[in-house]
Amino acid sequence: MKPVCLVLGAGAGIGGNVAKKFSKEGFHLCICRRTDEKGLNNLVKNIEDNGGSATGFLIDIIKDNVIEDLIENIETNIGPIDVVVYNLGAQAGMKLLNETTLKEFEWGWKVANLGLFRLAKSICPIMEKRKKGTILVTSATAAMRGNKNQHSHASAMGGRRMLCQSLNAEFSEKGIHIAHIVIDGMVDAPDTLGKVLGPELYQKLRETKGMENDGLVLPENVADTYFHLYKQHRSTWTHEIDIRAFSDMAWWNH
Repeated sequence: MKPVCLVLGAGAGIGGNVAKKFSKEGFHLCICRRTDEKGLNNLVKNIEDNGGSATGFLIDIIKDNVIEDLIENIETNIGPIDVVVYNLGAQAGMKLLNETTLKEFEWGWKVANLGLFRLAKSICPIMEKRKKGTILVTSATAAMRGNKNQHSHASAMGGRRMLCQSLNAEFSEKGIHIAHIVIDGMVDAPDTLGKVLGPELYQKLRETKGMENDGLVLPENVADTYFHLYKQHRSTWTHEIDIRAFSDMAWWNH
């Protein structure tokens, strides 16, 4: 039986590439998206066409019992979950305080924090019994600093970071490796950066900053880092890491 890697937020960027990487390393992938069933099915097919195996789930994790039922379903019908990638973004838009609605603020908290909390409540006791397991949590620059148009995102991601630290304090010594991964830069992904900028600006940015210039974070290379974190020996676990292109200034310098 193959070990199982669960990816929550398996889009065309980091999540999808992490799924493909773990598949190549011998995992069965359980991949989840909230929308875009066609994209989900295409990712499953891509993994299978390359000799891997995958199961797709179209779910909204903020709905009651969805995460809990998902974990139970996979553990019962597919196999033991060895690694979870929590790759759900919580960006509600770059808005000033009076432009940020209560609904947007609450949604950001639910995706960034409540979803991760519910995941941990479901999977950590299972991993604890096995005395092993890995939870890799994608985060953002907003987890490290606030900004005048990031009331929702910064508070949500800051909370995500603190939750990861709290989980580590409880479960690291029990064999569960939890890594908070700060993506400190723009990711070359059509369904995130591409949607924010629109197709024309996105392509222009790729031509001027990305592609052979290596100035955008490449999701396929991020996937290598995620797998490296999974493979780390417990005597040298990384609990927080930040990733950016070589030409970008770090978040603490600007």
